[in-house]
Amino acid sequence: MYVIVDIETTGGNMKNGKITEIAIYRHDGSRVVDEFVSLVNPESYIPPFITSLTGITNEMVESAPPFYQIAKDVVDICKDAVFVAHNAAFDYNFIKEEFRNLGYNFDMPTICTVKLSRKLLPGHASYSLGKICPELGIGNDARHRAAGDALATVQLFEILLKKNNGILNPEDPYKEFSADGLHADLSVDHIKSLPTKTGVYYLHNENGELIYIGKSKNIRNRIITHLGNPKTKKGIEMKQNTADISFNLTGSELIALLKESHEIKQEKPRYNRAQRRSKSKIGLYSYTDRKGYIRLLLKPNNGVDIPNATFDTIQEGRERLFQWIDEHELCQQLCGLYDGNHGCFQYQLKTCKGACVGEEDDLSYNNRVLDLLKKLSYGHNNLVILDKGRNDNEMALVVIENGRYLGYGYIGEDACIDSPQQFKDHIEMFDDNGDTRTIISAYLRNKKYKKLIPY
Repeated sequence: MYVIVDIETTGGNMKNGKITEIAIYRHDGSRVVDEFVSLVNPESYIPPFITSLTGITNEMVESAPPFYQIAKDVVDICKDAVFVAHNAAFDYNFIKEEFRNLGYNFDMPTICTVKLSRKLLPGHASYSLGKICPELGIGNDARHRAAGDALATVQLFEILLKKNNGILNPEDPYKEFSADGLHADLSVDHIKSLPTKTGVYYLHNENGELIYIGKSKNIRNRIITHLGNPKTKKGIEMKQNTADISFNLTGSELIALLKESHEIKQEKPRYNRAQRRSKSKIGLYSYTDRKGYIRLLLKPNNGVDIPNATFDTIQEGRERLFQWIDEHELCQQLCGLYDGNHGCFQYQLKTCKGACVGEEDDLSYNNRVLDLLKKLSYGHNNLVILDKGRNDNEMALVVIENGRYLGYGYIGEDACIDSPQQFKDHIEMFDDNGDTRTIISAYLRNKKYKKLIPY
């Protein structure tokens, strides 16, 4: 969805100017489906030269609603849409400032039809609305009034959409989308029909074989990025070989990440070669030696054993492990970072408590190791992560038990749960591995979830 917007103001500076008129036309990519047009009382004086330009007088806005009275209407019509305007920064920043004064953060992706026209319609002497519209056969009998300019921008936007095969990517709106090179079985209409929601998507060749798996918070925009106008050899091949696209909505970005990782390893699509391998090459592993001490060891991931932490390089792993040794007063020798027969170097400096030479008992030492391992295992041994569901009536959930990832699933918002253990009845079980540990840990660090329930 798009909203094509135009405003009139008391001046050109949003810090000391105010909106006097606003027009918003909601567009579904084919036609206008809703509109909102209103004069606005700026609660300030309109200078004569502005009146001579727009025709809006102080008397006209005297009985008009102030912006705060129409703010909810603006939010409603703009919901889940892309903000489109001619010189979008002007209109968007004025509206954003009006909302900021109300204590509300107005935040939308934007497309500027001036910039887009320069990209898709080169060769015009001027790209101002008053100059380019007549050259394109667009009439405007109400120049410098919000509705007149917004409707002219609607027509310009439709020309630009058609020029770009009916597709614009709000994440990169000024990148040209070319239908050249698309597989004969894949239509632009199918790409346009893809959801703009979070999930996992699948590219298939003409034989129905899976050739690529990806995840995105906006499936359609990511597909447009893949197939729009690729420059790399791999990208061009993917575009030529993609005959169909399917998807699975997840709601939760975390579940999309986990699902993508699991399915790439399981299905081994042709164009996911790099992602088939473990994202982290080095793992931190733990084991108990014959004397009862828990030892830590950095070694390459073998894809079978589950590491307590993962790193891209051995150097990164050593640096982090030295840091954890200091924080938890561990022994360098029992962590595999020092070779010697008479205790570690830190023991010789009297900063190690002597587990390496048997002076500290295994119980005391192991308690500190377990504190570190607990920290590395998502901060809790047992944890339910609640996240956004696929609709407003459900929640996504990921379950961690005994420091290990069990799986994910969904539950109704109004489900009756008497014990955290019952969450396990609603998940599909999956194997834990270094990649899932990396994915979940990063998600928790960034606090993207809705709620955590330790148990």
